[in-house]
Amino acid sequence: MMLGRKIAAEMLGMAMLLMIVVGSGIMGQRLAAGNDAIALLANTIATGAGLIVLIHMFAPLSGAHFNPAVTLIFLLRRETPPAIAIFYVAAQLGGAVMGVWAAHAMFGEQIWQISIKLRDGGGQGFSEAIATFGLIGTILTTQRSRPEFTPTAVGLYISAAYWFTASTSFANPAVTVARSLTRSFAGIAPSSVPLFIVSQIAGAFCALLLFGWLIKEEPSHV
Repeated sequence: MMLGRKIAAEMLGMAMLLMIVVGSGIMGQRLAAGNDAIALLANTIATGAGLIVLIHMFAPLSGAHFNPAVTLIFLLRRETPPAIAIFYVAAQLGGAVMGVWAAHAMFGEQIWQISIKLRDGGGQGFSEAIATFGLIGTILTTQRSRPEFTPTAVGLYISAAYWFTASTSFANPAVTVARSLTRSFAGIAPSSVPLFIVSQIAGAFCALLLFGWLIKEEPSHV
């Protein structure tokens, strides 16, 4: 029963996150009258604020990974068992897709969509590696020093990364896949998805190596 609640929490949290990301993208695009900067600002504020709330809501239930890259890192650090990690990733993907569809339904959009927004090129891939590297670093370091600050730190980091990365910081394989299913401001063409996911996983591994070394506790000498 406990495992079922954990999986449900990951799925629901991801669905709510994608409703926020895609819904605010649609609203921002409609109200900005073609001003992409205003649309991105609206998308940023909603996503950052939503992340803080969602992590506080679901962290006691599932750990609030909401990201296959995060689950992978916790798996490699032996903080999440392999069986749970598999269920988490499946729940994250399923929840993310449902969140996109829910956002479409709220705004009277066609439910099934495929994005045509290309996000290609080395700069985009490097941006996703940097974005995910910073996200994993934020989680690992704050979890060690100030775990109560982690939700706020994640929300603030993603808000900043929306603006300092060329890719607007997806930093999440499940989010990337789900956002290929919307033609809204938040979308990504399916052909651009593999580059993003490979870059995200590479950035996560680099963060695990570097930040894992930085925060490694030295054995005490008696």
